[in-house]
Formats: sequence, structure tokens, C-alpha cells
Amino acid sequence: MITWLQFGDLHVCEQDGWASLDLFRQLVASARDNLAGQVDLAVLPGDNANHATEEQFERIAEAVAPLGIPLQAIPGDHDFEAGNLDGFYRHLARQPLPYAVTVGETRILFLDIVSAGSGGPDFRLGSKQTLWLRRELDAADAAGHAAVVFMHAYPGDLHAGTEEIASLLASGNVRFVGTGHTHYNELLNDGRVVYAATRSTGEIEEAGGPGFSIGALDGDAVSWRFKPLDAPWPFVLVTSPSDLRLMTDPQSRDQVPEGEFAIRARVFGADIASVSARLGDREITLRREGAAWIAPSGPVEPGLHRLSVTARSSSGTEDTDHAEILVRPPRERPRRGDAFALGRDIHSVGPWPGRGIPGGQLGPNKNGLKW
Repeated sequence: MITWLQFGDLHVCEQDGWASLDLFRQLVASARDNLAGQVDLAVLPGDNANHATEEQFERIAEAVAPLGIPLQAIPGDHDFEAGNLDGFYRHLARQPLPYAVTVGETRILFLDIVSAGSGGPDFRLGSKQTLWLRRELDAADAAGHAAVVFMHAYPGDLHAGTEEIASLLASGNVRFVGTGHTHYNELLNDGRVVYAATRSTGEIEEAGGPGFSIGALDGDAVSWRFKPLDAPWPFVLVTSPSDLRLMTDPQSRDQVPEGEFAIRARVFGADIASVSARLGDREITLRREGAAWIAPSGPVEPGLHRLSVTARSSSGTEDTDHAEILVRPPRERPRRGDAFALGRDIHSVGPWPGRGIPGGQLGPNKNGLKW
């Protein structure tokens, strides 16, 4: 299993009195105190500096320095306002983009969709980066590795190459793509890949306050949930089996189990006293095994079942995550549906309050507004 923390677009700027930077510092402190050593990486998804000034990049780098989690950063159109990414590379980037790292059995790719464009939301990869992406996904597949990708916006927002890039991701064993850009939380499932956008820190355009998302890839199962800054710890994420809304392969037992299955969850925070699950009318105690909390489900009839996992701290605070689990009959092998409109937000799963998605999308993507 791999897990990641993703911040939203920061839009750090002196014009708001550095308010977004102050919020980012609070998010960094919360992540450091509760997630360091518990997630594999943290990601800044672009639009970090609102106007790409040297001071903005410097202040972001200073604010994130205490994080204590390996940080990866990619650029957005606002980071490219100067017509180049020099400041971004001086202060935030670990190495020239695109690049990839391997964590366990997963290849994680980081893309630059702004440098090949003309500025603003003229998103494109360009031929050289597209070739690199194809080769990386082929190599990961040959090695038996799943892939996770981070890019600033959905393939459907590219001004060139949408179909090619979305098809590459769909056919390349990519399980998850993390993005920013929208300013609101959103999950898409195009039947091949799960996409997630994390709410902006500096320009929130939906109900709710700042926070960050936590995601996981557990076998073939993708999970994602938003953690508001003002919500107490601990924080629960059901990692397997998949919630039905995030199912991309109906033949995968990690996504659509058959009969009895393993309940798996991650619980984050410095104080965890107990973890339990409820499945139907049964209460099940989970035990810690490595980083995960697990328990057998016991016999489960075919059909849709609500799984709830609750963690409690010694001080009495608690958190619950819910997942809708589809259990298939023995020996049934359902067919995958035909793919269409890959990588586009027509595949939004819609409001999901339990995962931090209120559904009140006010950002420019939904309203045709200027950035």
C-alpha cells in the first residue's frame, strides 16, 4: 500500500496579506504532527505562487520546510506567469520535470502541463513529454507496477492531446491521477482511472474551509478523502475494498470482493486508542498490522453493503469513514463497460459529503469564468 498527502492550489500572494501562506503554514504543522512517517509523500499540485514572483516562491519554500514528509511539487499556470519556471525550480522543484519515482510496487509520475503552452490555462504536454509518458507507463507495466500520476489539471482540460493522454493513462495501468486547478474537491471515475482534484487553499470556491486530501492505493483499490484543517484527529481512510463509486475493474477482488473479504483501513494521527468496523449489524474490532488496521469481514451475502470504520483517541475524539462495498456472487465475472470521454469531468461521482465533496462547485471550470 502507498499513501499520499496532497495540498490544494496555494495561490500564495502578498495581495491578500499573505493569508493563504498563513493557512498553508497551519496545514504544514498539522501534517507534520500527525502524518510524518505515516504517508509516503506529499504533493503541491501547481498554482503555488499566484504571480510567480521570487518572493512568493521563497516564502512557500520556507513555509513547507518543516513538513517532515518527502515533498514533490509540480507547476500550474500561475507558476508560469513569468513566462518560465525559473523561480519554481529554484525553490520548489526537486528535479527537472517530468520525472518518476518508485514507492514499493508503484511508479509515481509527475508532469509539467504548462511549459509547452503559451501561458494561462493553455495546458499541454508536448510531443517530447508525451513520448516520455508512454515509455514510463510501458516500463512500469513491464515491471508489474501500477502507476499513479500527478498533473495540474485533468486531461479534459488540455488544449491539445486530450484523447491521446487520457487513452495513455487508461491503458497504462494508471490507477489514480491527482490534480489541482478546479479550486474545489472532486472525484472522477471514467471507468479506467480515478481522478481527484483537491480544494484550493488560497482561493476556495465551494462551501468549506482549507485542508488537504489523503489518498491511498491498496492493491488495486483507490481511496481518497479530504481532511479539513479544523477537524480533529484521528482521521480514517477505508482503503480496501473499494467504494463502489471508485471501482474501475469489476473483476478485481480488491474492488468487488466475493464472499468474505479483508477490511483494511489507515488511521492517521498521533493518538489512536481503538479502531472498529461496522458491517450490517455486526461490530468488528480491527487490529493493527504494519501501517494498516485490518480484520476479516466474516461471511457476506452478495449485494451492496455499507462498511463503516471508526477510530477513537484516548481523549474521546473520533472519526468515521464509510464505504459502499459491492459483493459479487461466487464465480461471477462481470464485464467492464465500454470506455468513453476518458479523463473528462463528465465522469464526476458527484457530491460525497463523507469524503469532503459538498458538490457546490463554484470554480471557473464549471461556470465558464476567467481565471
